[in-house]
Amino acid sequence: MKSKVFFTKATQWEHWPAFMFYIPLIPYLMLNAIKAKYPVHYLATNPGILYSGNGTESKYKSLMLVPEKYRPKSILIQKNEKLELIINQLESKNINYPIIAKPDIGFRGYLVKKIESETHLRSYFNKMDIPIILQEFIDHPNEMGIFYHRMPDSEQGKITSITIKKYQTLTGDGTSTLSELILNHKEAFLYHDVFKNIHKERINNILKEGEKITVSEIGNHCKGTQFINGNNLITKDMGNLFDNLSNQIEGWFYGRLDIKFANLESFLQGENFTILEINGIISEPTHIYDTTDNGSSYWNALKAIKKHWGIMDKIAIKNHREFGVEYPKVFPYLKNILWLSSYTKKLKKLNKV
Repeated sequence: MKSKVFFTKATQWEHWPAFMFYIPLIPYLMLNAIKAKYPVHYLATNPGILYSGNGTESKYKSLMLVPEKYRPKSILIQKNEKLELIINQLESKNINYPIIAKPDIGFRGYLVKKIESETHLRSYFNKMDIPIILQEFIDHPNEMGIFYHRMPDSEQGKITSITIKKYQTLTGDGTSTLSELILNHKEAFLYHDVFKNIHKERINNILKEGEKITVSEIGNHCKGTQFINGNNLITKDMGNLFDNLSNQIEGWFYGRLDIKFANLESFLQGENFTILEINGIISEPTHIYDTTDNGSSYWNALKAIKKHWGIMDKIAIKNHREFGVEYPKVFPYLKNILWLSSYTKKLKKLNKV
């Protein structure tokens, strides 16, 4: 099975590691830096977020930029905080189980867990020595990632990517265990280790015929969620909604909002939706990973990323030249990147525990 997973991920480009989508575009990034006359000019794109959202920013602080009515109830837990204090904070915020736990600084779904009980919470925090966000679980059935940008001198922007997130659901046949259903599924087998960890208490249980189970409710590609190109949903009404949202999020001009919503009709009216996360310059237009789309290819994915980097470049330069946003100093930023490298290794190590 391991060889099958390796071969599939090696031959299907949507599963390739992130550097395969960035290294080919480094010359383009360098050319833009030369034109801007500063090596890290793009860090002026989102002045409201540390380094414009390069992956080292606090997700909690970024989320707090979003108006309260649009964000989930959340608390930030510092490392090594006592469980009793954590429970008290949950109670004071009226956050009930299930809840979502995730690193305050994190990416690619590392350590993102759905916590079902106090026992599960205790087990989770016994392994953690990093700041963690605890967030109410939003049970809206639909989730999308919407990429938006707006020039700093305009109140109107543009949606350039919509990704519909489809959670992987399996159906029992009355004879197969959950583990066997996962291994025999044409897509789910790639994430067997992930799902096995999530459902360790029932992984060897036989599902009744017709019984359905959603094996992951974390809207991340590396957690087994299917990404579907939803660009056909880009409308004037949705654009107006995001113009209104963007103008309420100070210092954010470029990136992706991950959103859960009840239904499309009420969402377009600005109701029954929650912004789970706000992302900055390392955001991707994730519709590119829908390989069922006719225009999908590795080269088109690179073109889409390049196009978005060009937009980022223009916003950063305008912020600096017309609105006085300072370009961050290079050496502190490089130090920040070195820290991120060591921190990523720590996340990966904790993720295996």
